[in-house]
Amino acid sequence: MKKYSSGISIMRILIFLFLPLVLWAEPVKLGIDRFFEEGQNVIVKNKQVGLVTNHTGVDSNLCSTIELFKKNANLKAIFTLEHGLKGSGRAFEKIPHQKESIPIYSLHGETRRPTAEMLKEIDILVYDIQEIGCRSYTYISTLFYVMEEAAKKKIPVVVLDRPNPMGGVVVDGPMLKEKWRSFMGYVNVPYCHGMTVGELGRFFNEEYKIGCNLHVVPMSGWNRKMTFKETGLSWIPTSPYIPEPDTPFYYASTGILGALGVVNIGIGYTLPFKVVGAPWIDADNFAKKLNAQKLPGVKFVPFHYKPFYGKFKGKQCEGVKIMITNVHKYRPLAVQYMLIGMLKSLYPTPFRAQLGQLTDLDKSLFSKVNGTDKVLSIIENEQYIAWKLIGYDKEEREAFIEKRKKYLLYD
Repeated sequence: MKKYSSGISIMRILIFLFLPLVLWAEPVKLGIDRFFEEGQNVIVKNKQVGLVTNHTGVDSNLCSTIELFKKNANLKAIFTLEHGLKGSGRAFEKIPHQKESIPIYSLHGETRRPTAEMLKEIDILVYDIQEIGCRSYTYISTLFYVMEEAAKKKIPVVVLDRPNPMGGVVVDGPMLKEKWRSFMGYVNVPYCHGMTVGELGRFFNEEYKIGCNLHVVPMSGWNRKMTFKETGLSWIPTSPYIPEPDTPFYYASTGILGALGVVNIGIGYTLPFKVVGAPWIDADNFAKKLNAQKLPGVKFVPFHYKPFYGKFKGKQCEGVKIMITNVHKYRPLAVQYMLIGMLKSLYPTPFRAQLGQLTDLDKSLFSKVNGTDKVLSIIENEQYIAWKLIGYDKEEREAFIEKRKKYLLYD
């Protein structure tokens, strides 16, 4: 009985100590929340609004940004981007315009920029979209294009800020070389940049001399160490293969590998970007060799699966499931390049066979995603590649971390 009473007492003490922290924690309010709750929407009063958004545009109560603007502003046009207004389009799929009571213009079809015709009746543009923290995810390229075209027409742009789902600390991967600038990477930031979309807008505007009349509505209650899971907000899948709030970490860990076409990365299975497998991999040995490298914040677990479609459809695959053990120490690109290096070392024959099948278009796409052709050159021509790839552009990343400081909105 004494032990039981002692246990109850300890529990009460713990509750007394930690409950206030829970109760007093400031809830995360999105830019869209503050825009309407705090009267910041006065900026759109008596103006014709163009809204750049998609299905991820919701407030913290899951009310649609589109509906909020229909009720509280003069919404004149909607602009949507890759994957479409409802988020169901596949990667690279062209999205058509839609004719409804309010025109819906696609910025991922015949044009990726708002045209003069689209903007002719617009007084102000508002951008409210959840992105994932990776340079190759095209939502931030669309923001840049919108800012450029708005600047030409002297149309103000309002960005309603949202969390970077990986937090604001992870900065990893190669920088973008000018030669490889494209819609899949339009700005010279690391592959994982560790910035919110509002912070990126500020960075774009000054570093690239856009000259946009930009107004960012910051969040409240968010800090740089906070991943999306820790915000208490509801996650809306940003595209078909980003279904969960932690998927961005894995997209940044295997998406580049997937562009090589060597292995299946969970596309066509129930764990997109979270597994790596092929019929010729020995799961136990692959996991053992990867874990021996002692990369921070991650474990590799042997995994067996059979893709429903895509690479190796219907074939029994062996490989690993990536298990993030500490999101604050985890480096997605270190994992990505270690996987590539280990595959080349352990399975040189199928690895080289697949590299030999890459077309010039495939190689160009791979280099655009990486932001450089140096990564492919190292993979093709050097024997031991993992740590060299992991260390690539280290000094440039460190310089970026210093440069970005003046654009950050959160501690």
